[in-house]
Amino acid sequence: MTNFSAEKPCRILSLDGGGAKGFYSLGVLREIEGLIGCRLYEKFDLIFGTSTGAIIASLLALGHSVEEIHQLYKEYVPTIMQRKTPKEKSAALEHLAREVFKDQRFDAVKTGVGVVATKWEIERPMIFKGSVEQAHGRTGTFVPGFGVTIADAVQASCSAYPFFNRKVVTTAMGDRIELIDGGYCANNPTLYAIADALVALQVPREHVRVVSVGVGVYPEPKPGLKMWLAKKYLVSVQLLQKTLEINTQSMDQLRVILFKDVATVRISDTFEKPEMATDLFEHDMDKLNILRQRGAESYASREPILKQYLF
Repeated sequence: MTNFSAEKPCRILSLDGGGAKGFYSLGVLREIEGLIGCRLYEKFDLIFGTSTGAIIASLLALGHSVEEIHQLYKEYVPTIMQRKTPKEKSAALEHLAREVFKDQRFDAVKTGVGVVATKWEIERPMIFKGSVEQAHGRTGTFVPGFGVTIADAVQASCSAYPFFNRKVVTTAMGDRIELIDGGYCANNPTLYAIADALVALQVPREHVRVVSVGVGVYPEPKPGLKMWLAKKYLVSVQLLQKTLEINTQSMDQLRVILFKDVATVRISDTFEKPEMATDLFEHDMDKLNILRQRGAESYASREPILKQYLF
């Protein structure tokens, strides 16, 4: 890692979870990439992501452009979200992960990365990283991404149980670990990323710059006739959505309290008009395209401070 200073601060990009609402994040990131004139891995020293943010973070860290990721999202995300059962959703998610990431592992990333998942049995986070410099202890046995493929780590981070099946991974040490969506412990992974910068990399607080990108906050969609007939399912989706949003907001509030002196810009606006109603299982491409546009618009009001952080 670089020796950071006022002239070369440690720049962090943190990407929230939120399923299909990741299209909003891509709208924000498209504008940031246009601003800096290069791939995002070239500007950010740490890129953390949870769930849909983990997919985007991993692809960015491997060197993909935002538009390349957008094309992948258009191809795969609606298909996954339309699947009916956990088994079908998980199979479609695994197909995405295998097709996109192949057999790549975390030693392939071009910058610091953090993919957040949750251990099912002991209810603690498991964060897949690429560099021993990001380790918080046990450096002697560190293996990038615990020896797990990026495809498996990303699938674990996205496995929003019970709508997806739990994901089992086997580490380089032979440990078999059952994982679920990282959103259950940190749907907004900014705190974990800041901890890596301050504790693991030992960057002084005044030399850290954080760009935290959410997925926006929207009204709940009104259920159609089929949904009323499947009321239990509808309530479960609403509960998951609310759980992730509470986690996101509480993590950001804690960041403000603990790290108010760490320069951070948060981009995740609230949309109250009924026509913006959506949730993490949205699969209408017209609506998802609107989310991407809203992300670009949210970026616009933060451009002046982003210029300060990124140049």
